[in-house]
This record gives sequence, structure tokens and C-alpha cells, in this order.
Amino acid sequence: MGLAIGAGTDVAIESAGIVLASSDPRSVVKTIRLSQATYRKMVQNLWWAAGYNIVAIPLAMGVLAPWGINLSPAAGAALMAMSTIVVALNAQLLRGADLMPDVAPAAERRPQTAPQEVTA
Repeated sequence: MGLAIGAGTDVAIESAGIVLASSDPRSVVKTIRLSQATYRKMVQNLWWAAGYNIVAIPLAMGVLAPWGINLSPAAGAALMAMSTIVVALNAQLLRGADLMPDVAPAAERRPQTAPQEVTA
């Protein structure tokens, strides 16, 4: 994977897979966290779609028809549309992903000293 900063040379920008708009080095961490969160959402959506198909396709085929459980084509189409909506809504949850590093700035990492007692 190649990363380039938008203010970099044209050669670096052309050869990079990802071009960062800012010169802030924390953007690299944000980019990696965003890619990890995106991958997790892809896996979740894959499992959702697979689970839907594992349940709905046999029902539509009539596997449970002898016991009175059958899925009409209209209900199957409605469930497929609902599945698409659920996958899209799940993907929208990426907007709330925490991309900031957990490391506190140096000023916040300094140990706090106990206040000294003042005697009069």
C-alpha cells in the first residue's frame, strides 16, 4: 500500500494507492482505522446476506411446505428488499466510527503531582 501527502511530488501522488489531503501524520492512523472498520462492516454485511439466503432460499423452495410453512414470491421479494436496506443501514454506521488514536497528547500524559499543603 502506498500513501502520499497531497502536497507531495506528482510522482509520489501518481504512484500512491491513497493520497492524504492534509499533511497531518495522524491521517495515516485514521486511514488505517477506517480501512479496518470498513473490512469489519464488509464481513458483517456478508454474514447478514448469507444468513438471509440460508433461511429464505429453502423456504422459497418449499422445503418446509409439508408442515405448512411456505414463502410466497412476494414475501421473498419483500425480504430481499429489506435485506438490502439492512445492509445499507449497517454500512452507514461507518460514519460514527472512532478514527482518532487512543494516545493522549503529551501535555495530558504528564503525571499529576499532588498539591502541596500550605501551613500558616
